[in-house]
Amino acid sequence: MYEAQKDRYDNMMYRRAGRSGLVLSALSLGFWHNFGANGDYGEMKRMVYTAFDNGIMSFDLANNYGPPGGEAELNFGRIFKDGLRSYRDEIVISTKAGYQMWPGPSGKGGGRKHLLASLDQSLERMGLDHVDIYYHHCPDPETPLEETVDALCDAVRSGKTRYVALSKYSADETRKAYDLFKEYGIHPVLNQVRYSILNRESDKDNLFLTLNGLGMGAAIFSPLAQGLLTDKYLSGEVPVASRAHENVYLKESDITAGLLARLEELRKIASLRGQSLAEMAIAFALSQRSVTTVLVGARNTEQLLENIRTLETDLNFTSEEVDEILSYA
Repeated sequence: MYEAQKDRYDNMMYRRAGRSGLVLSALSLGFWHNFGANGDYGEMKRMVYTAFDNGIMSFDLANNYGPPGGEAELNFGRIFKDGLRSYRDEIVISTKAGYQMWPGPSGKGGGRKHLLASLDQSLERMGLDHVDIYYHHCPDPETPLEETVDALCDAVRSGKTRYVALSKYSADETRKAYDLFKEYGIHPVLNQVRYSILNRESDKDNLFLTLNGLGMGAAIFSPLAQGLLTDKYLSGEVPVASRAHENVYLKESDITAGLLARLEELRKIASLRGQSLAEMAIAFALSQRSVTTVLVGARNTEQLLENIRTLETDLNFTSEEVDEILSYA
């Protein structure tokens, strides 16, 4: 029977989600791509237990995570039942809905039917009576935002989620949603944002400044840019166990000589800071204004521990370092 380490909270950083009362670990374990049907359940369990033993108490899921969709929630539910149930009040569990999950027009979107049905399905898969955060996974321009917000507020009032949040909403979309939530007396706590040294679209949108002004936090995903901001591609070879080799979310053709040259310069900056390239990338994400947590999606326990070791390194950047990093980004 799993028993968590007694000193699990000693070395992790914790941050408040905006101006809410919700606190998350600075690193969250993401279940996007490594907890599906083809994964090793024993390794999944080791990753979850290792995360919790090291103070990671926030676990990020979605209805369509796997593959196939739903499988990550099923596996998390098994792990929860096997060893985490007695720690339920210590951990923050989030899930999402919005992308296509089942056949037909109600299988996706921001409509009431999809959002509330998907939440019921997610709770059943995980064996829970509530989640802590329920996200709308992506904006739905075909559904009135009022309906989406109304459905999310009903999810809170039903007791099936403690908080609601947004994902991939622009600054303008976030402001509009926030104003609608205010009418119900409910405050969205987070916006989940793709952000890394190599992808800073949110800076152009002033999203972090907007979140700060609204009292919301940011949950960053893909801080390592699908593995580009690690050492695995610096040799110019594409490892078999890599996203680029799978040619799905990252393609081999993306690994150009120009990109490799930029990555090598970034690695040199990281080395001068006493960090690996991956550690610097995670630290850079954590250093952004309004960031509550950074999601890490490790393939195995060793990668997870490497990510956690970032917190033992320098998380601050001088303006000169930032300028130099951005010159190669």
